[in-house]
Amino acid sequence: MSEWKNLGERTVYENRWVTVNMADVELPDGRHLDHTVIRLRPVAVAAVVNEQQEVLLLWRHRFITGAWGWELPSGGTGEGEDPAAAAAREFEEETGWRTGPMQLLLTVDPQPGISTSHHRVYWSDQAEQIGAPADDFESARREWVPLRKVPELVATGEIRSAVAAAGLLLLHHRRLA
Repeated sequence: MSEWKNLGERTVYENRWVTVNMADVELPDGRHLDHTVIRLRPVAVAAVVNEQQEVLLLWRHRFITGAWGWELPSGGTGEGEDPAAAAAREFEEETGWRTGPMQLLLTVDPQPGISTSHHRVYWSDQAEQIGAPADDFESARREWVPLRKVPELVATGEIRSAVAAAGLLLLHHRRLA
């Protein structure tokens, strides 16, 4: 058995978004090492496909990587908040569109070797524009992009987010394959 054991953690930094801990980890051979653990709130992600088989995406800049790319609306799930409701809320705040019923598409842990970041991607095939986005600062623009273009956008790096790429490629497979 090659299971690593977490014998305890101490917090080295914390704010309302993230907690960074150092874990005392025992390896299978008995050695110990300090391992960084980044603890984050769960994230809810929303994808909506219209009747023309287009998905509503955000074109945004990420200052950390210095890159522009297409992303899906997403955000942290509040304490006790239903993840599907959180995905619908984030979609509305970031796009100005209200979704229909949300269905779970997939769950992913983008960096399980260092982070508890857990993402749930939901999707709907219904949306109604209700006005301007409340959080219009989240993106430079919002566009309905043909779902058939998703593989090309992932291949060219225009969709850089691993969670968006996974969700959109699965949605592409299920809707167009």
